[in-house]
Amino acid sequence: MANTAEVINFPVPDVALKEPRVADLEDGFTRIANELLEAVMLAGLSQHQLLVFMAVMRKTYGFNKKSDWVSNEQLSSLTGILPHKCSAAKSTLVKRGIFTQSGRAVGINKVVGDWSTLPESGKKNKVYLKEVNLPESGKKRLPESGKGIYPNQVNTKDKHTKDNKDNKYIPPLVPRGDASAKPEKATKRATQYPENFAATDGNRKLAKELGIDLQREIDAFSDFHRSKGSTFKDWNLALNTWLRNAIKFGSKSQPAQRAPTSRFSSENFAGKDYGTTEMPSWAQE
Repeated sequence: MANTAEVINFPVPDVALKEPRVADLEDGFTRIANELLEAVMLAGLSQHQLLVFMAVMRKTYGFNKKSDWVSNEQLSSLTGILPHKCSAAKSTLVKRGIFTQSGRAVGINKVVGDWSTLPESGKKNKVYLKEVNLPESGKKRLPESGKGIYPNQVNTKDKHTKDNKDNKYIPPLVPRGDASAKPEKATKRATQYPENFAATDGNRKLAKELGIDLQREIDAFSDFHRSKGSTFKDWNLALNTWLRNAIKFGSKSQPAQRAPTSRFSSENFAGKDYGTTEMPSWAQE
């Protein structure tokens, strides 16, 4: 019996060198005047403005158009800038006259003289001196002391400080014709029941008119308000109110006292009828 062999074909990697892709005019090109290109170089555009300018140039001159509607999303896909920043850069170029806009269509203004230039200070290059003039000699002595008082020196410490800056005395204004105005009396504060409280002539007169025992009402008045801790500004006026309320609530005359009843007085149980008591049958003989 003959032995047979199986041939296995393994995949061979494609190691052939590939030519790099290069830009070619045959794939398309954009025509632009050299004067326009040089004007853009000198316009002092920011990075975003320059990229948006080139994107609009690609979408217009790249298709042989003077102007066209280019959305912010298209500008963003070409430049890699966020759409709202593309819109801001495009608005700036329109204001400077570099772009022309008619409705939604935007294009490049070929009249370079109409472009508004940047401020002159932004165009000037800083001039750096090739030679630096140093002082002839550094051996000159400095002033011996900086504590000397010069003739024109003004001591402002005592005049302008945060303590006396606004501390100006302004005398009070007194109305004319009212020089004899009396000062206002101090407001009387409410106090608790005074220990040396005494009835006035007004209290006694009112009690006499109402027919009330003044001393008895004063005792009740003091006991009541001491227990409550009441406070009044004028306790004599409070007593007058108490006397009037005594009449209102019927304490004009003291109620008659009842005679005390003895706990051990006879009840006369013999004179009372308690009925007839019947004895049960089992208790009878």
